[in-house]
Amino acid sequence: MLKLRLSRGGTKKRPIYKVVVADSRFARDGRFIEKVGFFNPLLPKEKKDRIGLEAERIKYWLGQGAQPTTRVARILGENELMPMPANGNNPQKAVPKKDRKKEGSEEAPKAEAKKEEAPKAEAKKEEAPKAEAKKEEAPKADAKKEEAPKADAAPKVEAKKEEAPKKEKK
Repeated sequence: MLKLRLSRGGTKKRPIYKVVVADSRFARDGRFIEKVGFFNPLLPKEKKDRIGLEAERIKYWLGQGAQPTTRVARILGENELMPMPANGNNPQKAVPKKDRKKEGSEEAPKAEAKKEEAPKAEAKKEEAPKAEAKKEEAPKADAKKEEAPKADAAPKVEAKKEEAPKKEKK
């Protein structure tokens, strides 16, 4: 399957990516069919030198069935070469953690409002312990039933244990 993807170049901590058309089985930085652009993530988004694409070749390869990776699809969407992909599933990723916590505390008053509605549920809970008490009594009876079969299943072992102490007492 053909992919439009990024191939890493540059030096340590100074990446520059080539936008390439490659077979999905080839290594990330390995063999590719054609270079159709570049991407420099270190430059600010406003600079034109950040992204360079050959629009005609990209449209050709998309027509041939090449599938862009998610990152390349976003780059192509920003440059209006294809429809913009759907956003990711973490809408709060761009919000700093401190602000996320503040938003969580704003949700706390909502939770308090829900607690005010809770007394109705608490009244039901008060009735529930009586039913639970009845349930607690029932397991005790079940436990006695369980003990009885154990005693019936191994009477020989208990008899031997009782006989052994009697012999030692003499």
